[in-house]
Amino acid sequence: MLTVLAAGPCVTVQDAGRPGLMAQGLSRGGAADTRALAEGWALLAQPGAACLELAGFGGRFRLDRAARIALTGAAMPARVGDRVLPWNAALALPAGAVIEVGAARAGVYAYLHIGGGIATPPLLGSRAAHLVAGIGRRLAPGDVLPLGDDPGGPVDVTLDAAPRFGGGELRLTASVQTGLFAPDTRARFEATAFRAGRGDRMGLALAHDSAGFATDAQRSLVSEVIVPGDVQMTGTGAPFVLLAECQTTGGYPRIGAVIPCDLPRAAQAAAGDPLRFRFVSEGEALAALARDRAELAALAPRPMRRALDTATLMAAQLVGGAVDARADPFSQEP
Repeated sequence: MLTVLAAGPCVTVQDAGRPGLMAQGLSRGGAADTRALAEGWALLAQPGAACLELAGFGGRFRLDRAARIALTGAAMPARVGDRVLPWNAALALPAGAVIEVGAARAGVYAYLHIGGGIATPPLLGSRAAHLVAGIGRRLAPGDVLPLGDDPGGPVDVTLDAAPRFGGGELRLTASVQTGLFAPDTRARFEATAFRAGRGDRMGLALAHDSAGFATDAQRSLVSEVIVPGDVQMTGTGAPFVLLAECQTTGGYPRIGAVIPCDLPRAAQAAAGDPLRFRFVSEGEALAALARDRAELAALAPRPMRRALDTATLMAAQLVGGAVDARADPFSQEP
């Protein structure tokens, strides 16, 4: 079991979500940062396992058995007692260990992976909480989560996380409504410096200092299918990037869609982080997706060099004797 002793404002169980249910009104959901999920799977060699998603702040979690763990996604200070836990690494912890995770230093979503995975009962093929749909809930102190059997695997291995924190460029493909925006409006959209605003698992609002973005047909649009990555323009002309738990239909016009491999960067944009958009062709988008899938498939942890913290140094026998630099090294005298 894993016991929740303290929890940040949005700690949930997540996995890859529930694809294929949009016709029934349920978006895929799952981890906000799918790359961090894949990195944790690679570190513990357990693809598909459910983990904890920590939004903005972690909490305190107690293991009742010895376990392998890994932390991925937005870096948060983490420790067990005096032992500082490195990020993007598979580690072995003893039974009774209390994992303490603080506030994000960069990014938003962090992930605590445990050998065997979180083994809560699946619903509709997934263990992921989908808060908008009312599936699962935020975890609270006192919650106890079952863990799956860990067949064993690597420890003391690490991998390099792909850079996606602090904002940056998001690539867009044209949607069925892109043509409703005038060419000069689309050009201004690409040239605008945006800032990440309020966000949650449903989407990310963007702030900017220019006029809003709208279409002439804004009031005559009917609701139709939308997907994560779509960039909607609200009634005020403010952009909103849809994320994992977005609704399945909407009536706001969409200027384009962020390509899936750039969505982790959008999800990890903390308030105030700068963001820019750039339209790419369908061919460029497909090539980027192919490269991303190849990178994820090739994730290969490597042995880590252990860092020596104060507690480790104090417990080590570093001096086994003493010598006199003035003594004759060939002398037989004691």
